[in-house]
Amino acid sequence: MFDIEFSHSALMAFFSQYAYQPSYVYGFITLFMFASSFGLPVPEELILVTSGLVAYMAHNPDKFPPPYAGAEGVNIFTLAMVCFLAVFLSDLIVYLIGKFFGGKIIKTRFFQKQVAGKGFDTINSWFQKYGGWACGIFRFTPGLRFPGHMSCGLLGIPMWKFMLIDGLAAIISVPTQVYFVATYGEIILNKIAEFKLIVLAIFGGVLVIWLIRKVYLKNVRKNL
Repeated sequence: MFDIEFSHSALMAFFSQYAYQPSYVYGFITLFMFASSFGLPVPEELILVTSGLVAYMAHNPDKFPPPYAGAEGVNIFTLAMVCFLAVFLSDLIVYLIGKFFGGKIIKTRFFQKQVAGKGFDTINSWFQKYGGWACGIFRFTPGLRFPGHMSCGLLGIPMWKFMLIDGLAAIISVPTQVYFVATYGEIILNKIAEFKLIVLAIFGGVLVIWLIRKVYLKNVRKNL
């Protein structure tokens, strides 16, 4: 019990140090969202949950007091809008890269690693089945967001249609996640502390699998 309570307090202390530094929070969110949209291992959902927890701290000054009187806390509505714009604009940039530079990109090793293969086959089948609505499906599909949005540009989906469908999907999913976490942050923090060992075990297992896969693929490429 002591260990859980200690971890809970340490976790809250970590988040609360940023609750009254909104400019840092908004800047880091934008940076991490762009990194996530470009396929880097920065899960978008983790960014949104963390953002919501920071907003929860700022809106509970009785539990998480500001460092000085009059300190400006993170605003939930501003935070939700920043998250939405960061997500939407990063998606649009990936789409534009596919649209204007797709012919060159498909020949690169980066494209072959991130987009080609089974993932690209899945993307093509979704386009054939759902048409332009696939733009929105990619928004809810971690792992296929980057190749999916790039493929929207590569395959000639009109920009207005991509912006409309992807923007609609983002405005539905992103602000609601931020608001939910900011409202029920205490419950989420309790659960994180309660199941910390399970979370660490899952994270460790995923990391080991990822390392084994990287070593295996490297050996396969050498033998080709």
